[in-house]
Amino acid sequence: MIKKVKKIGILGGTFDPCHKGHLEISKEASKKFNLENVIWAITKKNPFKKESNLSLENRLKISKKFTKKYKFIQIHYYEKRIRSNKTIDLINYLKKKFLNKELYLLIGADSLIKFHRWKKWKDISKKCKILVFDRYPYKSKALKSLAFKHISKEKLKFINFKKVNISSSQLKKI
Repeated sequence: MIKKVKKIGILGGTFDPCHKGHLEISKEASKKFNLENVIWAITKKNPFKKESNLSLENRLKISKKFTKKYKFIQIHYYEKRIRSNKTIDLINYLKKKFLNKELYLLIGADSLIKFHRWKKWKDISKKCKILVFDRYPYKSKALKSLAFKHISKEKLKFINFKKVNISSSQLKKI
């Protein structure tokens, strides 16, 4: 009898604020890749962005309320525990915490464009699979990115799906 490996998705970000795009990516990844859970790993501050509008506590509270009916989504803040806001440190922590589980990092196409600037980006791709979700208008640049060219297609999957044309940055402008 072959035992199925349990899979966990990780969607990191400031979630300032969380929105339908985060939810749709989580649902699509869960369905398409049979993920047991999707962890929204909320960061206090994205190293590539300016300060968040909402406090960390508010973002955690809003995200929990927003995902309440989706039991497969878990909201967590790990930075205090792991003393870092770097994805590689989170992946290393979760690999130890979830032994014998496969990790899937969920990112948008816009993040893939700058992925080569992330700390130990090549190591991230060795420790988990990366699911890249198409986001308008980033597909073309993402498919030409350094990371897309260097990470094996066994480890990186580009997902075309019904796009939700929204971002936290757009919501802040409203």
